[in-house]
Amino acid sequence: MKRWLWPLLALTGVVGFLLGLVAAGSGRAPIPQIARLPAAPAAGPLALVAQPLPASDAVPSAPVDFATVVSRLNGTVVNVDTVSRDSEEGSRFVFPRRWSDELREGSGSGFVIDPAGLILTNYHVIDDATRVTVTLRDGRIFKARVVGIDPAIDVALLQVSPSEPLRAAPLGRSKNLRVGEWVCAIGNPLGYVHSVTVGVVSFLGRKVFDPSLDALIQTDAAITFGNSGGPLINARGEVVGITAAISGQAANIGFAVPIDQVVAVLQQMRETGTVTRGYLGLGLTTITPELQRALHLQPAQGALVQEVPESTPAERAGLRPYDVIVAADDQPISSDEELTRFIASRRPGALARLQVWRDGETIAVPVKLTQRPLPPSMRSLAAETAQVRPASRGDQLLGLSVGELDAAQIHRRNLPETLGGVVITSVDTAGPARVTPIKTGQILLEINRQRVVSVAQYKAIVSALRPGVPVAVLMYDPASRQRFLHAIATDPAP
Repeated sequence: MKRWLWPLLALTGVVGFLLGLVAAGSGRAPIPQIARLPAAPAAGPLALVAQPLPASDAVPSAPVDFATVVSRLNGTVVNVDTVSRDSEEGSRFVFPRRWSDELREGSGSGFVIDPAGLILTNYHVIDDATRVTVTLRDGRIFKARVVGIDPAIDVALLQVSPSEPLRAAPLGRSKNLRVGEWVCAIGNPLGYVHSVTVGVVSFLGRKVFDPSLDALIQTDAAITFGNSGGPLINARGEVVGITAAISGQAANIGFAVPIDQVVAVLQQMRETGTVTRGYLGLGLTTITPELQRALHLQPAQGALVQEVPESTPAERAGLRPYDVIVAADDQPISSDEELTRFIASRRPGALARLQVWRDGETIAVPVKLTQRPLPPSMRSLAAETAQVRPASRGDQLLGLSVGELDAAQIHRRNLPETLGGVVITSVDTAGPARVTPIKTGQILLEINRQRVVSVAQYKAIVSALRPGVPVAVLMYDPASRQRFLHAIATDPAP
């Protein structure tokens, strides 16, 4: 090869490399904006799950095997379908609940935490629900009762009544998570049930909605609409969080509620239906070396008071800006977050004894706590708004309204002349049939293999059915001109 070719080839390679960099940097697609998003029975309530499973701090020596993890936990994940009044509006951070505006239906995820039928999900999934329905992986459908809610951390506890124990997911310890650790999420994004995504923990303790209370797990495991309420699982097969929100400005930025926060309020949710937390009403910050030098503070750690709003427990107790709270009930306080967590763990009305450094001396300040208000990002609703209300249309058992099918209708709708049955005139949006393929205008032919030829006969058959027992209905769909058989999971007796 001629000598003059070598410099030419080298120059060509450099130019090609630089052009490749330019192409890679300029060809990025725009990021779209996202609109707001069998174990043995327990010996007692929450016996298997009220205490998280102990977890080792050691990193697993074997390669991460999420295939085995998913095979064990997939059966504990459920689909949560709701009929609700309205949805959340836009935000930079969104609650990934799947919505159908026309039918006012919502869809999310959840997971079983007790074989007796206790299920965790997000509060925003069931917020304002008139009906909550849970579908297991094996296809069984249950009407769920809302047992308790905690809007402040976006958690709800549901109860279903299975005839046999359900498989429950083991709970881990979110405090043992590390940034960079592998995790997986299981849920029902966009209706694709039991989808699995894998990623890493991107950040711990992220503040999104309520800076004083949030300690969210950030992950790049893909989360989208319908994932809300599903489990975030570590490589040991333990639930370490509840997927709750995604960024509305970037892809692959999702957030989960730490399971430790949830476990801390489980019993209160189950016993009282709501969660109350103590409240001081202070604006706080953590002492930094710069603040310590600038303000000539003696304590190097503690919660530094930067604001004392009017009409708060802190003002009534005489706390002042630049006070440093160094202990509460003889427990050392190293940061503003530690103080907030401590106060939130106390019940409203409790007396907290604070040790406060002020202008060179330490004084004792007793404070009577009030109830912590909900953050502005959550709608302040009373607990009863999340309770399920009875069906308002159609029969109470199936949630269907029917009309006579006469010869004129058969001729007008070009139906088979031999067709006999009753016409579905409405499907109760809060009734059991809402989650079935049954639609208005379809023809109901049989109930439990009994022919239905009139409205009177329909009422007689339905009145003899037993609540809580599935009902098989044979339907005719004029649109597809086909018959289909479906089971309606009726509600148990009140």
